[in-house]
Amino acid sequence: MSGLTLTLTEVLEATPDVEVIEQSRVILFNDEWHSFEEVIDQLILAINCSAKTAEEMAWTVHTQGQCEVFTGGMEDCLEVSAVLEAIELKTEIRFAS
Repeated sequence: MSGLTLTLTEVLEATPDVEVIEQSRVILFNDEWHSFEEVIDQLILAINCSAKTAEEMAWTVHTQGQCEVFTGGMEDCLEVSAVLEAIELKTEIRFAS
């Protein structure tokens, strides 16, 4: 029996109902002009988390300069990033490795 090798493109073309979901993550960066309360409130809006989780993330951003605040599909990451950037917080979306 001979071996069969397919490329990812061939597999996806053969199964058009399969959706490939790339996991991405939103990184929030520290700045010197937003208060902790502003960052916490915006995190709660963006990722629907508890005040305690938002406070922990805000503290990580403050002490480490950045924090991964969300992981998910690219569309969700874009939405989260847009909510955070609505008050001019600095974010970046990275592909999860």
